[in-house]
Amino acid sequence: MPEAEIEKAAEGAHKIHCSKCGAELRYQPGTTELVCDYCGTRNHIEESSVEIEEQDLHEFLRKESERVVTETVETVECNSCGAINPFDETNVAKACIFCGGHLIVKDAAKIEQIKPQALVPFQVEHRRAIKLYKDWLHSRWFAPNDLKRMQNLPDKLKGIYMPFWTYDAMTVSEYTGQRGITRTETETYTVSGEDGPETRTRTKTRTDWYPASGVVEHFFDDELILANPAVPSEITMKLRPWDLSMLVPFEHDYLRGFLVESYSVGLEEGYGIARQRIDSQIRTLVRRDIGGDQQRITTLHTDWSDQTFKHILLPIYVSAYKYKGKTYRFLINGQTGEVQGKRPYSAWKITFLVLAILLVIAIIVMFAQG
Repeated sequence: MPEAEIEKAAEGAHKIHCSKCGAELRYQPGTTELVCDYCGTRNHIEESSVEIEEQDLHEFLRKESERVVTETVETVECNSCGAINPFDETNVAKACIFCGGHLIVKDAAKIEQIKPQALVPFQVEHRRAIKLYKDWLHSRWFAPNDLKRMQNLPDKLKGIYMPFWTYDAMTVSEYTGQRGITRTETETYTVSGEDGPETRTRTKTRTDWYPASGVVEHFFDDELILANPAVPSEITMKLRPWDLSMLVPFEHDYLRGFLVESYSVGLEEGYGIARQRIDSQIRTLVRRDIGGDQQRITTLHTDWSDQTFKHILLPIYVSAYKYKGKTYRFLINGQTGEVQGKRPYSAWKITFLVLAILLVIAIIVMFAQG
């Protein structure tokens, strides 16, 4: 297959058909097989001999203009939420995966992107994902009834390979600061009493500060950055952990039957986000190294080396729904089955609960006074 082509959506591009009945084959989550839903034919996906290697970040950025490992991606931007949807001729005038807004064919555009190196194949089947969604909905006590009707719309639950960057870095951090040791002192004081002055005691907590300095070395492995903000990062963070030991070399057969989202957060921008997270973790490591009960960091200098990256795809089930004009999303980790999302609250259900509690309190008070 030419490097310049991409599996825009396994539902509409580079299809493989069953040799027995001619139906389209799709990837069976949790296996290494393509299956036919009509006659049950199974085709084994050959294991790739390609090694998943970290790429030197700065060297790649210097050579990025050469576009040696890129592919052409056809996308459609949603006019409602701005999300970039994978383009497919069958998606014309259909709803945006991420907010439910309409997609228009004239919005389709072609862009060049860095090709994914690896992916974690889906492990959760669509039927199980629907059950997980139903269980999640039933656990939402104050969810509106309209929301719970969404469980009967399984076609709104889409399996998507979402793009991520992973970054590695070796850091050596020199610091100076102070270590705080707390101690408790007992002191006496005098107050005026009915019979004259009275002596009392009280305790106070004081902190003694001592100089501290040192060097903290740490290797950060696979700092994971979502490369498309179409789904809220605060929700995707809650889908962790991901078992990246299950990464396999990029292979189109794993995409068949699923959508593939392209990235809109570039390699360099993603690295900036990763550095901020790593910097925060370094400060935590330095405070731990200082020790004591409290810590102050006066100076901190970090040397960075061995900075590498990977572009990978991770499996997520996505659904979006609108309630009273506002869009809500929920996600399912396609590897572990973890469900996360935001939902509206039913005002009348909350009001009913409050009234019920007040009624119970009133009855208890009435019996206590009787």
